[in-house]
Amino acid sequence: MKQLLNELTLGQIRELGSLAGSPVTGALSEMLGKSVFIRTVTYYYTGRVVNVTPQVVTLEKAAWIADTGRFSEAMESGDFSEVEPYSGEVNIMIGSIVDYIKWTHPLPLKVK
Repeated sequence: MKQLLNELTLGQIRELGSLAGSPVTGALSEMLGKSVFIRTVTYYYTGRVVNVTPQVVTLEKAAWIADTGRFSEAMESGDFSEVEPYSGEVNIMIGSIVDYIKWTHPLPLKVK
């Protein structure tokens, strides 16, 4: 077995790693077609999950939430203080995600 591992190319090692996925990738894959609220290390996003890879989650009907206002109230009501919608899809690096939830409110699609 050790000899086989020593004979793998870097490309083959990367491919094996991508097949393994990560806990975040696997869990987000279950959200395909659903709306989410994602918190990254720097920003908040809402949108509908349309693709998940080991590196990136892609959202459509996405918005950057510049200001949630009172966080608990925003989660309860679905209303944010500041919203900046994207005109197309947005890709978020999986490694930057702190947490996410299924978003049960209408997606915010207008600037606020």
